[in-house]
Amino acid sequence: MTPECERVMDCLEGPLPPDLASHAAGCEDCRALLEGFHALAAPTAGRAPPTIASPLHESAPFNEAAPLRDASLIREAKLEETRRKSLTELAAAPLPTPWWRDALVLLVTYLAVGAVGLVLVGRHGMLLNSAPPPVVAAVALLIVAGVGGGALLGVAPGRKRWPLGLVALGAVGVALAQLTGRSGVQVRPLLTGALGCMGTEVVLSVVPLALALVLLCRSAYQPVRALAAGLSSAGVGLLVLHVHCPDGAAGHLMLGHLLPWVALAGVAVFIRSRLPSRTFAP
Repeated sequence: MTPECERVMDCLEGPLPPDLASHAAGCEDCRALLEGFHALAAPTAGRAPPTIASPLHESAPFNEAAPLRDASLIREAKLEETRRKSLTELAAAPLPTPWWRDALVLLVTYLAVGAVGLVLVGRHGMLLNSAPPPVVAAVALLIVAGVGGGALLGVAPGRKRWPLGLVALGAVGVALAQLTGRSGVQVRPLLTGALGCMGTEVVLSVVPLALALVLLCRSAYQPVRALAAGLSSAGVGLLVLHVHCPDGAAGHLMLGHLLPWVALAGVAVFIRSRLPSRTFAP
């Protein structure tokens, strides 16, 4: 490239001097360079030179108040829908249902399921626990107290929150009573007997547990209430097994009676945490 060609490149954006114009007319490289430059510059003639956008302003400007206004309208619509549903429910039931009715329904269901369970499993003998009768009766009464107390803790609105230690203390008391009041007799192999009692306890706990979950959904979710109701509903099967099961070995009671009882209570807490609440009253 000659010095004249370099000078032509420097003067592309303006008119060429006469000496460079004559050079460009006879130089093929300069003529091609000028033609290409004019072809690129022609579409943008009359336009403002392009500017480099800042990284903070890459998108087109928008109205910042529009999203806030839309969110406010959506929130007001939801509040109005909630208000309308509340008024409809209040018109249908202006007075709340007394909480003790739910507790009574729950306890009656427990009683019915327990009676049916004793009849079904007691075809070949209803009271097969070989421990001393006073001990059997005392442990049974303790389980009944735990079942009733757990039902009340689950649905009674007396307190917003019940201490976890109270529920845990009751559960530990029932478990220790079962182990200390055992007969010590082992009738069947450990695994066979434990699996049979596990299945019986789970089957007897299905209806009480389902009803307890339905009633718990009528108030705000509280893990301690769900745990108490779960222990209570699973306690129906525990009571039936206590008076009927002839196996009194510690391993059988822990694996076949107490473990499914605690596991069903944990299942109740898990399921209740996933269910929506119909109301959020304490």
